[in-house]
Parts: sequence; C-alpha cells; structure tokens
Amino acid sequence: MTVVDRFLQYVKFDTQSDELTNMTPSTPGQMIFAQHLEKELKSMGLKDISLDENGYLMATLPGNTDAEVPTIGFIAHLDTSPDMSGHHVTPRIVKDYDGNDITLNQADGIILSPTQFPELLDYKGQDLIVTDGNTLLGADDKAGIAEIITAIEYLQQHPEIKHGDIRIAFNPDEEIGQGAHKFDVDLFGADWAYTMDGGAIGELEYENFNAAVAKVTFKGCNVHPGYAKHKMLNSIRVANQFIIMLPRWETPEHTEGYEGFYHLVSIEGSVEQTVLTYIIRDHDRDRFERRKKELEHLTRKINHEFPGCASIELKDQYYNMREKIEPVMHIIDIALQAMKDAGVEPKVVPIRGGTDGAQLSFKGLPCPNIFAGGLNFHGRYEFVPIPSMEKATEVIVAIARLTAAKA
Repeated sequence: MTVVDRFLQYVKFDTQSDELTNMTPSTPGQMIFAQHLEKELKSMGLKDISLDENGYLMATLPGNTDAEVPTIGFIAHLDTSPDMSGHHVTPRIVKDYDGNDITLNQADGIILSPTQFPELLDYKGQDLIVTDGNTLLGADDKAGIAEIITAIEYLQQHPEIKHGDIRIAFNPDEEIGQGAHKFDVDLFGADWAYTMDGGAIGELEYENFNAAVAKVTFKGCNVHPGYAKHKMLNSIRVANQFIIMLPRWETPEHTEGYEGFYHLVSIEGSVEQTVLTYIIRDHDRDRFERRKKELEHLTRKINHEFPGCASIELKDQYYNMREKIEPVMHIIDIALQAMKDAGVEPKVVPIRGGTDGAQLSFKGLPCPNIFAGGLNFHGRYEFVPIPSMEKATEVIVAIARLTAAKA
C-alpha cells in the first residue's frame, strides 16, 4: 500500500478523544483503530509487537547491520481532536490544485479558499486531500501513522539501506494532553525518537510552550435585586473586572512566534459564583513563571477590594523540551540532513503548543517533532498535500539510514 492508500483507510476510523471520560484510551474508537494497526504490523512481520490495555501500540523493525547503531523511534498518535467531529470522515482528492476556491460542501456553501487560507497557494499544482466540509480530516495525526508504517515497509523492501533497530509507537489521547502519561519509555527502549506530528512540509520543532492552566473562582452574594444596595456582590461583574486587568494584546489572536499569552477559554458564572479558566503559555521559562505570578497578584488585588472573594488554582501542564534536546543536538542535525537528502527545505520553528514529545523528553526520551504535512488541523478546512506525506516518508527512511551511517 502507498502512504495515500493507508491514510485514506485510517481516516475512516472515528478516534476522537474525550477528556471527560477519565479513561485510557478516552474513547473506544481509539482501541479499535489500535487493534487494526496491530494486525497490520503483524502481517508485515514486525517484532516485539505489544498493545496494552491503555491503547499503546509498539513494535520493532530489527536492524540489518552488525554495527552498533543507536535504537531510534518514531511516534504518532491515534486520536483526533474533540474540537470537530471525526465520525464518517469522507476524504476527497483534489487533483492538480489550480489555486482557486475548493468547494467542500455545495449544499452548505462550505468553501476552502486561498483568500481565507493563503497557504493553499503554496501547494498549487499538487494533489490535495480535503474533507467534505462536515468533519475534520484527521491528518493530525493519521498522516503521521501512515508515513511511519509506509517508511518501515519501504525499509523492509530495501535491505540495501542499512539501519539499526527501529521502534515505532502509536499512542492514544494526545489531543487532550494525556498521550505521554502512560507511555512506557523503558519498554519502548529507544535512545531517542521523533514524533511525526508537525504541520507543513519542512517543519522541525524542538521548542514548545511551557504550559499551565489556571482556574480563578469568584464568590458573590446574591440577594433580591430590588433590595440589593450595599448587599449584593455580583461575582460576574467582579470576574469581568479581573478579565480587563490582563493585557489585552497578550492573547492568542494578537501573538505569534515566541510571544506568549493568557487565553481565557471558558467562563461559567452566576451572581453567586463565577469561574474563569485560563491557559498560560510562554516559551521562556522565566516569563512563564512571571505570567503565573501576575495572575496570583491580580487575585490578591481583587481580594483587597472585595475581601475573600477570589481564589486561584494553578497547575503546570508541560514544559519546553528545548532544555532536554540541546544536550543531544546531534538528533536535530540528523533530522536536518535527512530533510535535505529528501529534497525538503527545513523550517526550524517553535511549536505554539505542545506535543507528546515534550512530555516524553522530560521522561527521558528526547523527542523532537517532524512535519506530517497537514494544515488547518482540528476543523473542516483541514487538508494535506499528497507530496508532503510522501516526503515525510522519505525523511523517516533517511533518518534511519543516516543514524546507521554515523554510528
């Protein structure tokens, strides 16, 4: 099978994750997909295949050289985002994209347009896989899974390419931040790995946000509004006062690159109680810590005006993997060379988010992130250029070859 054949087959599995179930995997569709992949890996003759009760699937392509070569790994995630339905995904191939609008759904008037998504024009003349406008596509990260398995099959068919042991893993629940939580790094047994979970062709990422979540709770006092003077304390109004105390330009819609932000993701409120949920993001660890301190400072300011009204709960989620990658920069050098060998121009960019690789790096498995080729993840406008998936597959093969050559 080609990488496209695999991808079109894989996206038919509904693997949306759900953070509310408190299970691993969080949805049954992920285990069904993992079991399908397990059968495929067995049919390919891979070794050390394991699928645990939490939906973590691992396997080995044994090395074909007598030299001592580091064991490398390639990782992708089974789940798709909860942000958009992944049920009955109906992909369509747009041949030789001409640079004009792509009608995804005629009946509902859903258009994928370069006016709204100018990056489309970077892929003029290429074959694109798009949605029917009703679901996401699932290139994040079924493109990565298809690329890894196709690359492994290619190495099996070309024994003249020397390589060491290669471990592969497919894990659940990356999209809800839990993909690495039950990942057994010791069982995986790689010296380092790469997640195939990036975006556009050429992306190589080894810096990500430091991340935390904050819940700020405001207690009010509700009395009959006709007799409320000097008695009522409306927690919604106090919460609004807190919101406008934060810098309005330090939000996702006003930041890019290495700029961090505060992101108000939900408000749940009544006069009696209001809860604000923020996520805090910054690449720089010192600025990250200052952002958390600022939220605590503003909570104290609110309590100075309204004693006992506000409380805050802060929880760190993950950290910037750069500090774990810098001591082993040769793994970045190999990936850069692999891209060049595959005719891909590398684009080293910071991740404005997190990956399983960030958490795995802090668990002792250095794990930068490589492009899988898709764009506009998590929504109906998601698409993936077929040549990008083919190049990602070539990069995996080149990494295996270069790792053995440099041993």
